[in-house]
Amino acid sequence: MQKTVCIIAALILFGSFAPLRAQPAAPPLIGPLIAATTAAQDRIILYDLGADQQRSLSFGTGWHMVWGFSPDGCRVIFTLSDGPAPARLYSARLDGTDKRDLVQYADAPAADWGVWEPQPSPTEDRIAFTLVVAKTLPDGSDGFERRIAWVSAAGGAPEFYSVTGDEAEPEWSADGRWLAYMSYTQRVPGADVSATAAPTPEGTPVNPALLLREADLWVVSADGATKYRLTDFPTGSVRAPRWSPDGELISFVYSPSPNNETMWMIANAPEAIPTQLSLGYSLVMDMTWFPDSASILAAVRDFQNNVNNFLWKIPLLGNADSHATRFIADDNLSYADYPRFSPDGRWLALRSAYTLALADVTDAATWRLLDEGVIGNTPPLWSPAAFTGEAGCVG
Repeated sequence: MQKTVCIIAALILFGSFAPLRAQPAAPPLIGPLIAATTAAQDRIILYDLGADQQRSLSFGTGWHMVWGFSPDGCRVIFTLSDGPAPARLYSARLDGTDKRDLVQYADAPAADWGVWEPQPSPTEDRIAFTLVVAKTLPDGSDGFERRIAWVSAAGGAPEFYSVTGDEAEPEWSADGRWLAYMSYTQRVPGADVSATAAPTPEGTPVNPALLLREADLWVVSADGATKYRLTDFPTGSVRAPRWSPDGELISFVYSPSPNNETMWMIANAPEAIPTQLSLGYSLVMDMTWFPDSASILAAVRDFQNNVNNFLWKIPLLGNADSHATRFIADDNLSYADYPRFSPDGRWLALRSAYTLALADVTDAATWRLLDEGVIGNTPPLWSPAAFTGEAGCVG
């Protein structure tokens, strides 16, 4: 009995009070990195291609959504929300520390506003986003005001690029000089989807439920000094602006009626004339530009007699309905969506059947599922070219 007591005492003395062994620190990320959000929106995953490792970042129980990196790649930009409640904008170091709340807005109660689709400038110290504020509509119903705003990377009160109250989808040019976005207007429908209604006398009441909400493409300079409308379709709606890497062109999707989509592009210049790239109706999942700005890579469904959404190389001349060609013509790469090239053009990340896939652009037939165990629902986001590894991040 005395021996047993001595043994227990020794365990207490040398076990409970002995210093704990230090846990090995996670190896620094090397890059390039791909950031994505899980389908459950419970965490952000950073995939490190250079070190063949991954890191999960969790910031509590809210819905996570990753949107990009700071220009040096040392911070991740994301939103958090309590379920469907308005989201807040944050940034944090790549290890999840130093989380910063970036937007302070005092013109509405905290529960009545949020941030969506933040886009960090690739070159400037600012993040553009859509500020969503709850409001009462003219008919007395509940609605929202959406304005394109920005804050510095350090955070603060938002400044505004647009004030009309119904904008969305901010998208920076590669040089950070221009921001494209959608601006919505409402109109009374005509006899069919391609017709506008005759003007009604001023003061005539209109049932808001009958109004059509349609978007056109606008561009504003980073300093806010220059702004102009790029498209002016009398009917139908524009979405998904995507800049060519050289900053000269913007591709977009135009729908004359819901679910009937065509691919277009336009030069970034006032009074530019848009060019139609496809004529037949299809469902455009997403588009991006090839690194040389000479063609567009699109994930399209119901295209060239293919029901599934595959990747297509869209030429800038001719009719894509007959001249576009499959990119990575492997039917196993199915349900393609969200194609994104790495900054050096070497890799293509995309979602395939809700799983992250990676293709070697130098050999388009070579691709693999990057993480079969995780289902994702957001576009893959590459760390910027300026990122030299986590070890080089300071502050």
